[in-house]
Amino acid sequence: MTSWQLTNAVAALLLPPGSLIVLAAMGLLLLRTRPRTGRLLAVGGLAGLYIGATPITSQFLLQRWEGTPVVTAPATAAQAIIVLGAGKYLHGPEYGGDTVAEATLVRVRYAASLHRQTGLPILVSGGNPQGGAMAEAQAMRRVLEGEFAVPVRWSENSSATTIENARLSHRLLARQKIDTIYLVTHAWHMPRAQLAFENAGFKVIPAATAYTTRYRYHLSVLDFLPSANALRDTARFCHEAIGILWYRIRLFVSA
Repeated sequence: MTSWQLTNAVAALLLPPGSLIVLAAMGLLLLRTRPRTGRLLAVGGLAGLYIGATPITSQFLLQRWEGTPVVTAPATAAQAIIVLGAGKYLHGPEYGGDTVAEATLVRVRYAASLHRQTGLPILVSGGNPQGGAMAEAQAMRRVLEGEFAVPVRWSENSSATTIENARLSHRLLARQKIDTIYLVTHAWHMPRAQLAFENAGFKVIPAATAYTTRYRYHLSVLDFLPSANALRDTARFCHEAIGILWYRIRLFVSA
């Protein structure tokens, strides 16, 4: 098992829904020997699972994590655009092989738009922790150049984490005396990504995309009904909040 797989396996157990399922299962196991504790754990796990799976919870958490949406204006101070990978679509039969995952395509699309506004060179960053025929950065380059007709100047093909994205990208661009960048990633990922890239030595102009839905102005019954997408978004918030805390600890210890 690789370190990337181990990290994600631990995260699956610590974050919802894994952690809540484990909590409820522990409660069920304790019902005979410690019924009061067992009921408390089982009800707590199931209640947490329901609350985390409702859109009203997931949207509240992510919207406040992302902050107020900012439309990126072209800035002469920026010297390059860095776009981060977010996974691959492995062995896509309709594409005849590996290509970018849906989340990566969202970031690539915005990077292409930003390049057209600014004319700045692009660096794509993403290794190959999932396995497959090519690194994420290589798949991103293919899509940017082949489908968006946007050139890619640099590819960072070795990173497996956001911290590695930052350090290896800085190593590439420092040779070009580039230290001020647009950073393209999802809005929910930006706080952690910005922390990592600034610590690596960059001056970061956040260029976030895919903000959480904000079109609703009144509540409906659907906001209180559980859904898989809402549970995914709650888990995403928990992952980012714990991740940024872990990054701060790592950066403090290594300082």
